[in-house]
Amino acid sequence: MSASARTSTGSAGVAQDAGAEDVVSRFNAAWGAHDLAATLALISDDCVFESTSPPDGQRYVGPAAISAAWQPIFDDTASRFTVEDSFTAGARVVQHWRYDWDGGHVRGIDVFTVRDGLVAEKLAYVKG
Repeated sequence: MSASARTSTGSAGVAQDAGAEDVVSRFNAAWGAHDLAATLALISDDCVFESTSPPDGQRYVGPAAISAAWQPIFDDTASRFTVEDSFTAGARVVQHWRYDWDGGHVRGIDVFTVRDGLVAEKLAYVKG
C-alpha cells in the first residue's frame, strides 16, 4: 500500500489528520456561507480543482480559474452542500455529499488534499 493510501498512525499521523480535517472544516463553513473570498483564502496558489463535468471533469488551476468556476455555485444562494460522511487519511479528506438546488439534487464525493494548511487539490465526482 502506498504511503498516500495508508491511514496515518501515531501522534504525528493524528496531528496531520486533525490539521487536514480542520482545514476542510473551515473550507466547508466558508462554502456553506456562500463566501467565495473566504473559501479562496483556504486554497493554495497552485490548487487544482477538477469539476464533475462529464466525462472526466474540467480541470482548473489557481485561484483565478477556480474562482471563475465556483462563482455560479456561490451566486446560487439557495443551493447547499451537505456532508453526509467524511474520513481522513493523513493529508487527504474524502467527503460524501449531497448538493441541493432549486428543483433537484445530486450526490457525490470530493477528495481533498491539504498541504501547508491549505487545500491543494479538490477532486469532485458525482453519481450518474
